[in-house]
Amino acid sequence: MQTSSLEAAAQARPKNRLGLLLLPLVILAGMGLSVEAGLLGPLGAQVGHLWATLSIFAVGTAILLLLLLFSGPQKGPALNELPRWQLIGGFLGPMYVVVLTLATPHIGIAMTMIAILCGQVGKSVLIDHFGWFGTARKRVNGERWVALLLIVIALVLIARG
Repeated sequence: MQTSSLEAAAQARPKNRLGLLLLPLVILAGMGLSVEAGLLGPLGAQVGHLWATLSIFAVGTAILLLLLLFSGPQKGPALNELPRWQLIGGFLGPMYVVVLTLATPHIGIAMTMIAILCGQVGKSVLIDHFGWFGTARKRVNGERWVALLLIVIALVLIARG
């Protein structure tokens, strides 16, 4: 019994190292969302919220196409073989950007981002807890509840400030 737990710990270590290496990249990506929010507000006011969203996705699509073109041969998607629910992200991404474009000029970048963070962490805790969408289950413990509560407190404080 002890040997199997040692083996499991040894297998988990590389994942933890990779997670530590990816964490700064994820933080930078989060910073990029704040910059995107700052750019989308004025762009939406100039060209309209839906056109601003479309332009952001068009630029992103062009960059992804270039990356695919220069990254070498890859297995193409078999969209007809995927469960339809896995493609929901194609709907959620544009909705997120439209809401970002609409909300940022009215409530500010900080309030928009902390509200998004509140929703993201709240839903993420539920997804982890129940293992939805094929993810590994991570039960909600006291520390996760405290973290979520602190984000909600941050939302209230930023709203009042």
